[in-house]
Amino acid sequence: MRKLIPVLIPFLIVSCKKSEETTASKVDSVKIIDSINAARTKINDSILSSRAYKDLSGTHSLTHDQVNGAGKITFTKIGQDEYKISGENKSGSNFVKIEGSARMTSPKNLKFDGTITQSISDYDNGKLDVRKGKKNFSTKDGGKTFKLYESVNNAGFGDKIIIKL
Repeated sequence: MRKLIPVLIPFLIVSCKKSEETTASKVDSVKIIDSINAARTKINDSILSSRAYKDLSGTHSLTHDQVNGAGKITFTKIGQDEYKISGENKSGSNFVKIEGSARMTSPKNLKFDGTITQSISDYDNGKLDVRKGKKNFSTKDGGKTFKLYESVNNAGFGDKIIIKL
């Protein structure tokens, strides 16, 4: 054991000797993460833009089968395939008014969430009819016209509410 201690002491001194500092450049991980996120955002944006449906922004025609003439309805884009909708068709005491938001869920479906207010003199003597909530407008002609799918009003009559692009 006495012979082993003198041999171990020089070995321990050499092994405990402080080695020279490495001069490798430190990499900023925040910059790497930011560049990866920027690349991912660019890829995601290109994928989303390729999946977008027809742009419905602008002013279009709004018709109702019991209201003479055509009114106007405005689609204002608030997101990808999402719109704020506001419009009215009025003739004398008869009118239909649409307010809310809509989202294209397929080339044939426009999901509406808002209020449809109408007063038709032939329905309950012009009693105000208010429909709130989610409704579906669908098209069968490639997106030239969208017709309200749930068309029965509170008086029990079927309405033909059509948006012509």
